[in-house]
Formats: sequence, structure tokens, C-alpha cells
Amino acid sequence: MTTKGENLLFLTDEQLRLAIEAMFFAYRGFTADPDRMLEELGYGRAHHRAIHFIHRSPGTTVNNLLNILGVTKQSLNRVLRSLIEDGMVESRIGTRDKRERHLYLTEEGAALERQLSEAQRGRMRSAFRQAGPEAVSGFRRVLEEMMDPEQRRQFRGSRDDVS
Repeated sequence: MTTKGENLLFLTDEQLRLAIEAMFFAYRGFTADPDRMLEELGYGRAHHRAIHFIHRSPGTTVNNLLNILGVTKQSLNRVLRSLIEDGMVESRIGTRDKRERHLYLTEEGAALERQLSEAQRGRMRSAFRQAGPEAVSGFRRVLEEMMDPEQRRQFRGSRDDVS
């Protein structure tokens, strides 16, 4: 977005507008392949996010997933109902608290998650290689700084097992 020598602390409105547009187009590219795969199954991005976070934390509770995704219970229930009916997700009753439902990907759900994430990892891997390590570090920092404080804490907490 900026050329060498531009002071990043004093970005113009035009530079910020271009950065916003770049994010829109990058997001469209980032989601294009998964969107096509999901559409074939009658799923959308909400299904993708649920599958991603269930894979990331097997056994997560419905309430935890609600908190992570920031969606309504009704909205998440629609998504989970279809994933469970289609054999992608398994819901197990909690052993300590029978009111809790713990979510796990089935083999079929794990296979779908691998397809979706591999498409996105490939795109990110290629972009990161082209941009170089300093850009990768800066990009991650910018993304974290754009998060609300609670989301940032959640994100940083989810990285405890990742270097």
C-alpha cells in the first residue's frame, strides 16, 4: 500500500481507503475456494466457521462456540442442526453437566475441514512466501490490532500451543 519512505504513522485517507479495499478483495480471494466447496453441500460461511473452530477445539461446548463466533443461539442451532444431520458433526452430552453439549467433527467432517483449510493455507502460504517474514509479522500485528480487546485475548489464548 505504501512506498518506501512513507510514514506509516500518518496514513492519508486515500491510503486507508486503498487498504480497506485491499482487505475486501483479499477476503474475497481467501474465501473463494471454500465458498465453492461449501456451496456444493448447501453450506455457507457460518458452517465453515463452525467446522473450523470445532476442529480447533474438539469437544468444545455449544456455549463456547457461541462465544467464539459471536452469533445468536438460534443462528448457531440452524448451522449445527444441518452439520449434525449431514454427519459432519457429532454432539455428545457432557459427562459432568448433562445440559452441556460437546461438539466433535466426524471423519466426514474432518475430511471437509481438511479440504477447506488446505485451500486457504495454500493461498496464505503463497502470499506469505511472496511478502517475506517481516511482512508476515507486520500483517499478523495489524490483524491483532484491528480486533476488539476481547477477541484479541481469545485469539492470543488460542495460540498458546502454536509458536
